[in-house]
Amino acid sequence: MKTARQTAFEALLRVERDKAYSNLILDKLLSDPQLPAREKAFASALFYGVCEKKLLLEYNLARLSSRPVNELDTALLIILEMGLYQLFFADSVPQSAAVNESVKLCKANRLNSDAGFVNAVLHAGARLDTLQLPEKRRGKNKYLSIKYSCPEKIVKLWRSCYGDELAEGILSSLEEKPRINIRVNTLRITADELTERLSKKGISVSRAGWDESCLVISGTGSIPGLEEYKEGLFHVQDAACQICCAALGAKPGELVIDSCSAPGGKSFTLSEIMENKGRVISCDLYEKRLSLVEKGAGRLGIDIIETHAGDSSAQNELPRADRILCDVPCSGLGIIRRKPELRYKDDSGTEQLPEIQYKILCSSAEHLKAGGVLVYSTCTLNPAENGENIRRFLREHEDFVPYKIKLPEGITRGMDEPENELTLFPHITGTDGFFIAAVQRPVNRSD
Repeated sequence: MKTARQTAFEALLRVERDKAYSNLILDKLLSDPQLPAREKAFASALFYGVCEKKLLLEYNLARLSSRPVNELDTALLIILEMGLYQLFFADSVPQSAAVNESVKLCKANRLNSDAGFVNAVLHAGARLDTLQLPEKRRGKNKYLSIKYSCPEKIVKLWRSCYGDELAEGILSSLEEKPRINIRVNTLRITADELTERLSKKGISVSRAGWDESCLVISGTGSIPGLEEYKEGLFHVQDAACQICCAALGAKPGELVIDSCSAPGGKSFTLSEIMENKGRVISCDLYEKRLSLVEKGAGRLGIDIIETHAGDSSAQNELPRADRILCDVPCSGLGIIRRKPELRYKDDSGTEQLPEIQYKILCSSAEHLKAGGVLVYSTCTLNPAENGENIRRFLREHEDFVPYKIKLPEGITRGMDEPENELTLFPHITGTDGFFIAAVQRPVNRSD
């Protein structure tokens, strides 16, 4: 039977070699019915722990290893990272087990000749009182990069754009486990009724505060396995996305376009806000991804969603809409807690994406009715993809004006910004990092 450590090792290797998404890879490997629940939990913790601490682990391995770390075989480096992580962050694992099981991993994965090397490096690590950090006085970017295992280019970006206090707050949030938020399907059940049903199963449930339909849950096990999920009583969606949907202000009977909709969470929330009355046109580039929207809508009992495949940066077949949600593809720097591998991408797209996003924004805006509202959003923390794009749009489109965002109860701004913009910082709001901006086409515009 495959062990938890072997499962975590294979997942880490896939992420490193195939540049695969962490959640998809791990979910597939954890689907093994022969792996006990306790082993699955350990595999998951070990996998995400190594992903999240990668730079810190490699910095210390470079000090412990007789070989240059950047010249080590990928599989060997992963085994060393897993071993060192267990020594310092897995409290339930004895030091001897962290070392010995790492040696066994070598032998189980055709790295027999490296077993002695792994043994020596990890024994040296076990003699340390704590993992080492670079001296802050020799470079704060380097220090923060290693401390929080976040590449220097991202550290530098956040410090230059948001200042040291906000930047360090964002970095510290990367070490926190993100909340699991769900959206109550108010077409089928009330928040109180769903809370009662989930609580009876031993699931911890609390209100997000700003909206009674947004719940925080924990201790669920497999969410798709819950009867309440199968019955379509809720869908999983971070509070930031729910705040974004609320900012659009969609009303029953209106025509709404969700420009980049798949896998459909925002379209579902909008449809529920609209009481399943009106039209929601969910757009995406790929038909296959739109099938996820259709499947989810069917599970939730939503019948006002229509799917439309096409390039959102060059759409000309859509009708005029009362509201448009333009949640564009982005670098994802606001969701690193959920997908830790994003921070290590060689090219996060921060240079190319703003222009692509701007084209999608401009194309989407063409379909807005006079008096209508458009919300532009991203799940990133990068002003070039966020505020700079929306301000450029307003400069170049005189027939649009800023539209004030009403802050939800309990949500506060982390910095000074225009009233039509809202940046959500994880360490302040408890949500994913997110950006929301709203504009309106005035009613006095002649179409």
